[in-house]
Amino acid sequence: MSTDNLTQNLIDKSIEAFILGLEIYNKPTIRYRIEGFSFFASNAWELMLKAYLIKNEGEQAIYFKDKVDRTIDLSSVIKRIYTNKKDPLRVNLERVIDLRNTSTHFITEDYETVYAPLFQANVINFTRELERKHGVDITDHIAQNFLTLSVSLEATTDDQIRAKYSPEMAERFITMRNNVEFQDEQTGSNSRYSIPIEQKFYITKNKTDADFFVAVDRTSDKHLAVAKELRDPSNTHRLSFNNLTTAINDKIEASHVKYKVKHYVNSHETIRTRFTTGDLQLFIKFYNMKDNQVYAYKHVIGKGTQYSYSQAAVDFIFSEIKKSPDTIIERLKKAKK
Repeated sequence: MSTDNLTQNLIDKSIEAFILGLEIYNKPTIRYRIEGFSFFASNAWELMLKAYLIKNEGEQAIYFKDKVDRTIDLSSVIKRIYTNKKDPLRVNLERVIDLRNTSTHFITEDYETVYAPLFQANVINFTRELERKHGVDITDHIAQNFLTLSVSLEATTDDQIRAKYSPEMAERFITMRNNVEFQDEQTGSNSRYSIPIEQKFYITKNKTDADFFVAVDRTSDKHLAVAKELRDPSNTHRLSFNNLTTAINDKIEASHVKYKVKHYVNSHETIRTRFTTGDLQLFIKFYNMKDNQVYAYKHVIGKGTQYSYSQAAVDFIFSEIKKSPDTIIERLKKAKK
């Protein structure tokens, strides 16, 4: 088998293992979902990263030097490709591998409250690395909405855990959970390590925007607080203007979209392939993004104002670029005039 064929075979199997992990986790009748996902997700990463090593270093790169019939394990592959041991992506992967390797006999349904945010980050990391390293868009194989994990979460206190399990099992779970949460703090709650899974409800008077209808009953003993603004933009709108520009460039590069903008230097026409702050400013003004809290959050500091931006802003701008990467800026400029 040629190197190209071997690489493609590994990528195809990696995608299949990844999708199988998603299907197991999202199927409500399967109780083996945590173990199943950690196994197939790890397998998908191993196949995808080994394909990357073969593509760049040759087939011998995945074998032990003194044992040519035995391939290196996933942990070794990760250390070779992600050399920064503090990289949130690498830390996330190592946590999932640790769950697969050492904890399978002790996993309970309560583990989902701890590992679901790590699993969700792992899913997003895989799709981005698959596109960055192999130019493969996972949405060509599975719909975008299936990349969001279906999670059943119920917070459990230490006392409830101790009452539910044996002393050894309870302490093991509590220690593991504390380690995961500590690592989240160490990475600065980086989305490459962990993505909190939340459900938020918004009340709208426009029926066309509603997913379901509710009635207000003043005599009910169940109370809701109506949120008129986003309470914690540090969690939802983390990107500065410059960071937003960088994030869009990263997404363009990872997806191999051929972004092109005509511009002139000393009266000579040239082609620019980087998304600039000027391009971003054009998008923001054309789509009134600063007026939409899905994309932008306004911080009032004294008499001045600053804006921070969400991941949704990155995804929206990239989706528009992807439609016509070589003409989008020119079209926006003409439409604006």
